[in-house]
Amino acid sequence: MNVNDARIGFIGFGNMASAMADGWIASGAVPAGNMCACAGRYEALAPRCEQRGMRACETAQQVVEASDVVVVAVKPYMIETVLAPLSEMLAGKAILSVAAGWKCEDYDRVIPGTHHLSTVPNTPVAINEGVIACEKASTLTADEHGLVFALLGLLGSPIEVETLLLSVAGTVGGCSPAFIAMVIESLADAAVKHGIPRATAYEMVSQMVAGTAKLQLATGMHPGAMKDAVCSPGGTTIKGVAELEAAGMRSAFIRAIDVIEG
Repeated sequence: MNVNDARIGFIGFGNMASAMADGWIASGAVPAGNMCACAGRYEALAPRCEQRGMRACETAQQVVEASDVVVVAVKPYMIETVLAPLSEMLAGKAILSVAAGWKCEDYDRVIPGTHHLSTVPNTPVAINEGVIACEKASTLTADEHGLVFALLGLLGSPIEVETLLLSVAGTVGGCSPAFIAMVIESLADAAVKHGIPRATAYEMVSQMVAGTAKLQLATGMHPGAMKDAVCSPGGTTIKGVAELEAAGMRSAFIRAIDVIEG
C-alpha cells in the first residue's frame, strides 16, 4: 500500500491531530476523502471535518473499521478506556500514537498483539515542516513501518530515538515551538521599539529564524561556528551576544526543558 491509497483515521481530533491532517492534505499525497475522525463532541467535530473534506465519525469503532492507519490522539488518561474494548478490531491495523508518555510497552499491555508505534510530533507538521520523535521500539510489520514512515515523512522529519529518550525528544521537539515563538515575539518587539512596523518586524524575524535553521540543516555547521561567523571583533553582534549571555539565555532554555522533564 502507498500513501495515496492509505485510509487514515483519527481517534481524537484536537490541535495535534488536526495539524497532522492539514499537513497530509497540504502534501497533496493524501486525499482528504481518505481520512476520517471521531471526537468527544460530534457537533463540534463535524464542521471541522467538513471544511477539510474529511468524514466525521460518531464512534471510535467507526474510525477503526474505516481505516488502515489509526492515529491515537486522545488525552493519555483516556487511552485505555477508549482502546481496550477495540483490541480485537485493531488487529491488523497500523496504530500510530501521538499521545505523550505512552510507549510501546504501554500499548502492549492495553491492546496486546496489535501493531503500533509511539511518536511525539510538533505543530509545524501542519505545513510539512515538523519534527516527529519516534520510538525505535515498535510492533509494526516491515510493510506497516514503511507506510507509516512514508506518511510521517510527508509531515516533516521523523527521527527515531531509543525508548528512554522519547520523552525528552518529544519535549524538545514538541514544546520548543512555543519557546521559539517567544523569541520571535521578543525580537519583533525590539524592532518595533526602534521604529519598524509590527507586521514587517514579524516577517523579518520569522524569516531570519527560518533561514538560520535551514542554513544549519543544509551545512551541518555547529551552531557555535555559525554564531562566530557573525561576530566580528569589537563588532555589534558580539555586544548583543554578551548581553544575552549575561541575561542567562542558554541556561534559561536548558532549565525550561529540565522543569518539563522533572
